[in-house]
Amino acid sequence: MTTTPEHHRAPADLVPEQPPRIFVSQLLPDVYKALVRLDIAARKGLDPILVELVKIRASQINHCAFCLDMHSKDALAAGESVERIVQLSAWEESRHFYTEKELAALALTEAVTVLTDGFVPQEVFAQAAEHFEETELAQLLASITVINAWNRFGVAGRLTPGHYTPGDHKH
Repeated sequence: MTTTPEHHRAPADLVPEQPPRIFVSQLLPDVYKALVRLDIAARKGLDPILVELVKIRASQINHCAFCLDMHSKDALAAGESVERIVQLSAWEESRHFYTEKELAALALTEAVTVLTDGFVPQEVFAQAAEHFEETELAQLLASITVINAWNRFGVAGRLTPGHYTPGDHKH
């Protein structure tokens, strides 16, 4: 018996690619450049793989396909494993793939990204504070904030994933 479940169809068969709505980077180059500088400053001194994991997880939560594509490719180019990237969407059930420091960063990423409860739980913040020096923690918070800003531009602008090559442009 042969079946063709919907999730095995080619992406083009599922949803036609929609054109981007707006390119903030072209219309507001100063804003774009400022965000790039903020991103560079935020991640300075942090483990690049950790930063990519945070960016991927925030992008999953925010449904930003463009950033998810970019940061998954950047993580792979930096030496991250496919397995750990794939498991990020279920990191709480796949804790054994990540270090305690990475788990604390992922929990903080989720708490800062999803503010529907109106706060970042004290236990999540305290756990992150146990694994990051104060300056590192501030950098992590800044990196989470920056990827959330990029996600909002990507989702609102309907930026198209799949065309990024590591080294093209970073954010």
